[in-house]
Amino acid sequence: MKTFAIGDLQGCLHEMGVLLERIDQEQDGDPDRAIVFVGDLVNRGPDSLGALRRVMALCEASGGRVEALLGNHDLHLLAVAAGVQRASRGDTFDAILGAPDREVLLDWLRRRPLALRRGAHLLFHAGVLPEWSAEQTIALSREVEAVLQGPLWRDLLAHMYGDTPARWDDALRGEARLRCIVNALTRMRFCTPDGAMVFGHKESAGAPAGSGLLPWFELAQRRTRDVTVVFGHWSALGLLMRADVVGLDSGCVWGGKLSAVCLEDRRLLQVDCPEYQHAKGKPAG
Repeated sequence: MKTFAIGDLQGCLHEMGVLLERIDQEQDGDPDRAIVFVGDLVNRGPDSLGALRRVMALCEASGGRVEALLGNHDLHLLAVAAGVQRASRGDTFDAILGAPDREVLLDWLRRRPLALRRGAHLLFHAGVLPEWSAEQTIALSREVEAVLQGPLWRDLLAHMYGDTPARWDDALRGEARLRCIVNALTRMRFCTPDGAMVFGHKESAGAPAGSGLLPWFELAQRRTRDVTVVFGHWSALGLLMRADVVGLDSGCVWGGKLSAVCLEDRRLLQVDCPEYQHAKGKPAG
């Protein structure tokens, strides 16, 4: 069975439909295929409600062959819906918040995973810290998922915001531990050479000159080098396809493309997208 990973949708329902048709055509009608959406199903694009409904329906009808990971925009939607965070300028999920099936959609969304292992591939939305092996990444994501799916899920979302702790320590506990895991898996782009997360450089594929910062996947000590990491989140970086690294956020909502890659043979499928959001003055993603 072939597995296709799809980059950040961000509410681009039409483009998702076209891309899914392309995938089915590539399979020549063979339904034996799996799909993983790598997070950020909603926000910034024209139809977050429709995209969320479509992905949920695909997942529920697939018998486990279709899955969607949580991204930072998905978690932000959950926090706003829970009343523990205000909506940001530029958010476009009012239709979800006012939908008659709102609670069904949000309950399904908060039960999604933050990371998945598919053979030699490790999939998540943003990044992994250098101390984490693939096995530990999955285990840590399950810690967050257990809380998010439990009775204290609102507390997790209320304490999710913030940039500290910036580095991993196995001794971390409570809110600090969960926040560090969430920040790595859903927000991280750059790190210091010794593995501390640094936020604030969202609009560039490269770190500021002289900063010494590196993309998280370039850290020499990264323990996930024995797998291929697959992620989205970084539209300024764009499509990145290496033997060990696949970045799939090709800026659909910013007038780029919506991308899918077959993990087994690296077939790349892309759909051109209108500029739903203007890159000038681009909100933080």
